[in-house]
Amino acid sequence: MIDYPAGIRSRIIKDINGLSMHILEAGYDDNANKPCIVLLHGFPELAYSWRKIFKPLSDAGYYVIAPDQRGYGYTKGWNNNYEGDISEYEISNLITDIISLIYSLEKKSIDCLVGHDFGSIVAAHAAVIRPDIFKSVVLMSAPFNGMPSVEPSNIVVQSDINTDLQKLGRPRKHYQWYYSSKEANDDMCKSDQGMKNFLRAYYHVKSGDWKDNNPFKLKAWNASELEKMPGYYIMDFHLGMAEQVNIDMPSKEEIDKCKWLTDKELQYYVNVFNNTQFQGGLNWYRCMIDNRIQSKLRIFSNIKINIPSIFIAGRKDWGIYQKPNALENMQLKICTNMESCELIEGAGHWVQQERPEEVTKLLLNFLSKL
Repeated sequence: MIDYPAGIRSRIIKDINGLSMHILEAGYDDNANKPCIVLLHGFPELAYSWRKIFKPLSDAGYYVIAPDQRGYGYTKGWNNNYEGDISEYEISNLITDIISLIYSLEKKSIDCLVGHDFGSIVAAHAAVIRPDIFKSVVLMSAPFNGMPSVEPSNIVVQSDINTDLQKLGRPRKHYQWYYSSKEANDDMCKSDQGMKNFLRAYYHVKSGDWKDNNPFKLKAWNASELEKMPGYYIMDFHLGMAEQVNIDMPSKEEIDKCKWLTDKELQYYVNVFNNTQFQGGLNWYRCMIDNRIQSKLRIFSNIKINIPSIFIAGRKDWGIYQKPNALENMQLKICTNMESCELIEGAGHWVQQERPEEVTKLLLNFLSKL
């Protein structure tokens, strides 16, 4: 029996677009009469990643739901394959999962969809495609740069960035292409340091705790600019991710000081990912960088996010700058009804875990104005 924080219920809902979906929820009593919020996690995270904001949101009168998304956690029915068909992980099917979940709860729409990291990408696409279902959206830590364009003049022709990165004086590679490689799953699951130390180091280096996270805007999508980012984004060419983050493994003193991710909380992730491994989540990346798959979304070319929106991230999060100009494009061109862009001081990538009080305050302030 897993000991979830008070007020959070765990359950499995069957027949969700072919899945038996595990969700965590709070404020479920009399939920038909409450505004509803759905929270979408990213990689490598889980519904559990929202544990610190469930109760504050439910105490404010909301019905709050977070699923383990396809490829993750205690949700079943997905394929853990590298070879063969991975179309179940295309963005349209990930959105269908969430719509199916909402309908299973006998709702035709929800008041707010919140996404973090890759969950932000899913939430943004959902906001473009089904604004009738998703009445507002909160994007966190991953800016949305718009739908693929169908207009030739707007299609950016890019060189093979990984070829250019490999030619640098210090040969490098982009983490998204590494995550799309066959070896990535085994590298992380069977690393020399073990799952617990791998995840501890990975969460540490992307957090506000790591002293070298001092991000800034990049001028362009080219190798000489991208190599300015830390190794967990632009990796050393001959290293896997487990080896990469192990270089900056936190000391025992740093681990003891980490109050946002205690050893007990970390162990939840360790237990889950030892069981599921990472390939399901990695298949999301494979679909994202596949031009053939992405071209299917050109049918939504030039459609904006017109529902109310807000962006939240940690000021020490390199994720907000990893795609040059995406943050500005999101605010000025893509989201026509964006209330604000909030960067929380001292926080890194795992903003809802690192600074739950500030995130909750921003969410409630945004929701109160809808």
